[in-house]
Amino acid sequence: MTAISQIEKSTALPIPTEFGIEGMSCASCVVRVEKAIKSVPGVNAASVNLATERATVTFKDAVDTASVLRAIADAGYEAKIETQEFLVEGMTCASCVSRVERALKASPGVTEANVNLATEKATIHYVSGATTSAALSAAIRNAGYEAKATVNVAPEDQEDRRDVEIRSLGTQLLLAAALTLPLFIAEMGSHFIPAIHEYIMDTVGMRESLYAQFGLATLVSFGPGLRFFRKGVPNLLRWTPDMNSLVVLGTTAAWAYSVVATFLPSALPAGTVNVYYEAAAVIITLILLGRYLEARAKGKTSQAIKRLLGLQAKTAFVDHGGEFVEIQISDVVVGDVIRIRPGEKVPVDGTVVSGESYVDEAMITGEPIPVLKIADCEVVGGTINKTGSFTFRAMKVGSDTLLAQIIKMVEAAQGSKLPIQALVDKVTGWFVPAVIAAALLTFGAWMLFGPSPALSFALVNAVAVLIIACPCAMGLATPTSIMVGTGRAAELGILFRKGEALQALRDTQIIAVDKTGTLTKGKPELTDFQVLPGYGRDDVLSWVASLETLSEHPIAEAIVAAGKASGLPNLEVSGFDASPGFGVRGIVTGRKILVGADRALAREGIEVTAFANLASDLGREGKSPLYTAVDGQLAAIIAVSDPIKETTPAAIQALHAQGLKIAMITGDNRRTAEAIAAQLDIDQVVAEVLPDGKVEAVKQLRKNGQKVAFIGDGINDAPALSEADVGLAVGTGTDIAIESADVVLISGDLRAVARAIALSRATITNIKQNLFWAFAYNVSLVPVAAGVLYPVNGTLLSPAFAAGAMAMSSVFVLGNALRLRRYQAN
Repeated sequence: MTAISQIEKSTALPIPTEFGIEGMSCASCVVRVEKAIKSVPGVNAASVNLATERATVTFKDAVDTASVLRAIADAGYEAKIETQEFLVEGMTCASCVSRVERALKASPGVTEANVNLATEKATIHYVSGATTSAALSAAIRNAGYEAKATVNVAPEDQEDRRDVEIRSLGTQLLLAAALTLPLFIAEMGSHFIPAIHEYIMDTVGMRESLYAQFGLATLVSFGPGLRFFRKGVPNLLRWTPDMNSLVVLGTTAAWAYSVVATFLPSALPAGTVNVYYEAAAVIITLILLGRYLEARAKGKTSQAIKRLLGLQAKTAFVDHGGEFVEIQISDVVVGDVIRIRPGEKVPVDGTVVSGESYVDEAMITGEPIPVLKIADCEVVGGTINKTGSFTFRAMKVGSDTLLAQIIKMVEAAQGSKLPIQALVDKVTGWFVPAVIAAALLTFGAWMLFGPSPALSFALVNAVAVLIIACPCAMGLATPTSIMVGTGRAAELGILFRKGEALQALRDTQIIAVDKTGTLTKGKPELTDFQVLPGYGRDDVLSWVASLETLSEHPIAEAIVAAGKASGLPNLEVSGFDASPGFGVRGIVTGRKILVGADRALAREGIEVTAFANLASDLGREGKSPLYTAVDGQLAAIIAVSDPIKETTPAAIQALHAQGLKIAMITGDNRRTAEAIAAQLDIDQVVAEVLPDGKVEAVKQLRKNGQKVAFIGDGINDAPALSEADVGLAVGTGTDIAIESADVVLISGDLRAVARAIALSRATITNIKQNLFWAFAYNVSLVPVAAGVLYPVNGTLLSPAFAAGAMAMSSVFVLGNALRLRRYQAN
């Protein structure tokens, strides 16, 4: 239903229109959906196809798209939502972003449109079948910009496009500077250095000097400055002005006034025959300088993506009939056996077949120490082999590799919007029209109340207002920080799947941690095994180990390993049944075996008091006691200990230093859980929680309005990850596509959580600094440019100074964001 609310009312749809529908399973579903759609006013006919899962709807006239989707949802089904991403060329400021978003949101079936100035991308979510990629592209073009679907553009081509733009801006800047310099010297030098004025009068003459200035200013305006006219004029004619429009209005006003003063001076009032050619030229030159520096800085904000792309190997040596042949990485398929020699990059993900070596995984996981790889170990594409040689079998290739998923995830996070940006979006829609209105008011006020010559004062100050306003800084303030912050996080092995998690993580107050595999290694070891009189230790262990071979629980692995270490046989098992949170049962050699926690035996009416004292001692040692019943009688107690990770104490200490409270959620009995909590200095314990009870535990932690981040393995903990304000999946190895996690920490080191929180705080602080600068700059300098200080101390800003300030404003925002690249995790 949230998607429905975002669709604008009364959208005119093509006739007929298709809607993709999810959740239909039978003919009754078809009838129900058809009936629901036909009930919408304006629908002429509706036909639903179960095989294609689509509804074809014919309308009498324009229809409220939201009503059709609401009718489908009320019937118990969901419209299929698709996502399309475009590269958008020509955007220069926040007003451009606002304009493209409005155009896309007005397109049929679009539920959400997110345009990012820093990445120059538009991400659109729309109802499947209601529109097409071509229609969305046309909507962007009709708004005045060029669009190209990213699926048709390789990442390398995107970088090449940016490099071409930087070179083009550099060339135009040099040309503009070369033409502006003599113009500036001739005009401004004449005002401040009498000798220059006298030289020009003696050699060229005033009239010829004005003609030369006209020629130079015209070349600058309609040569290097033509880029502003190509975008600014069409947007003015559409009544949707942008930053380019402000430049066009300001420079054209100065140039046109000067042309009249040069060729038709009698048309101007006495005392106002002045020329401002140098102002027009200097404005264009300085703004080109700002654009050039901005483009270079933008390129640096995407350095993380560039580095990740640089990790990809270009070729691989694949075994073809016993001979290793070099092929392009795009030709590698799952199952290929690949040879890796010292110093080479691992081209794709796979499993070692033979040989051994240490592999540097720092660029993927952030861990600096090379990892030993032997047979059956996983290797990851993009990592670097050190000294040994080995062969491995390709298991994931192309877009399925870990590196490809990381790049995709980082790009998605960099293109997202944070809640903190909501105010910017509200302001930027009307900012440029407001600046034009302010310039007109400035002109009128100086004409009415200004000193003589009023026209000259009015023109100069109005132009200064147009030029000094900087919507670019507002548009770049948030996305550039997100780009650099999430990129730096990826280099540290922290993947923000959703950009919003940056802000949510910064506001977190409680860290809820799943014990097994997060605080501990997730590899329990059997430490104690004691039987009651009448039972043989090896017999009971053999029955229990045989039963546990059918379980996937980590504790089962410890018991099975102990059985194998004792050389016990693996016996036949029948009637196996696992009860999550309780234990397992089955029949082994004709005996009914039950293994589980005390609550599992209590449910069967079996007392465990015979081991009460021992269980208490084991719990105090942080071990998890389990019990075994044979044919309904207590037979043994088993103690399993899951070693705490070496880095966990330091991680808890770091989180406490950040002012956070730690809550441990575990299925262990309270005695064991509290022993571990005391050992690690954990603030709160939620013990004896069944797997499906973790969600309720998170809800309880949130009930006082506190923000909770839950840390788990991302698979068994999916519901709890979704319930928390922020879900962090830790130590997931090569499986990072965890839909329920907001943040994925590639390594199993819990210290990465503290790093992620510290980086989120640094990024949000950086964003606030940028936003403060962007708003404070415009709020303070636009009035100064209008001349509010003139009655006080005679201060006026020249258009040239205004251009320089505006150009540097965006560069300041980008430079501040780039500081995050140097962020160091302590």
